[in-house]
Amino acid sequence: MTDEHTHTARLLWGPHPQPTRGPKPKLDLRRIAHTGIGIADAEDLPAVSMQRLAGELGVTKMALYRYVPGRTELVALMLEEAVGPHPSPDAPLGGWREELDHWARRLLEVFCRHPWAAEVAVRPRVMGPAELGWMEYAVSALDGTALTGAERLDAVVLLAGHVRATAQHLRAAGPVGSPEAQLGSLLAELLGAHAERFPALCAAFTSVGESGGGDQAWEFGLRSILDGLAALIEHDRD
Repeated sequence: MTDEHTHTARLLWGPHPQPTRGPKPKLDLRRIAHTGIGIADAEDLPAVSMQRLAGELGVTKMALYRYVPGRTELVALMLEEAVGPHPSPDAPLGGWREELDHWARRLLEVFCRHPWAAEVAVRPRVMGPAELGWMEYAVSALDGTALTGAERLDAVVLLAGHVRATAQHLRAAGPVGSPEAQLGSLLAELLGAHAERFPALCAAFTSVGESGGGDQAWEFGLRSILDGLAALIEHDRD
């Protein structure tokens, strides 16, 4: 384990040493994380630097290093705070399928509120207790099924990948009239002009336009993954 990983693990899991004498610390890790999140949400992750964060907090860069040793650890702290504890439902949802559906939709909400987080979540890193709490909820939802422990974990990783991919797609698509949306319109025009070369794609795009189903990839993918798990569980039960 590198020093960077060790520092990250200590930040996320503790213990955090408290000074026994001297003036009260001006900062705490949660305030630092929330300030970084605010910058990333407004301007994207590259805008977050130790220098910028120190300025926002009204301290020197060297003072900030007393709390967070570097940008890598800062981003890990931000992701942990942005994800937060898993929002447990108010009442039992039924079976494993309802539990995973709830889990996936709540996670998508997190990534849509903090678009940068989906990119960070795929990087090799030390995971914090809040993020692992989300995984614990999803894996435990499959308790009582015929799936092995490894298959349950793989199922959750697959579902999380669909959530992240959807969040990144929504971010890349941009609002109506944005440069990203204009690229999508240009692609449709190009396909229309070369329909003889791409007949299957043209037919699919035409169907999307006629049905208004352009935003259904999320629902289709979620349903397909859960249907596949259901078939696998039923097969293993036989």
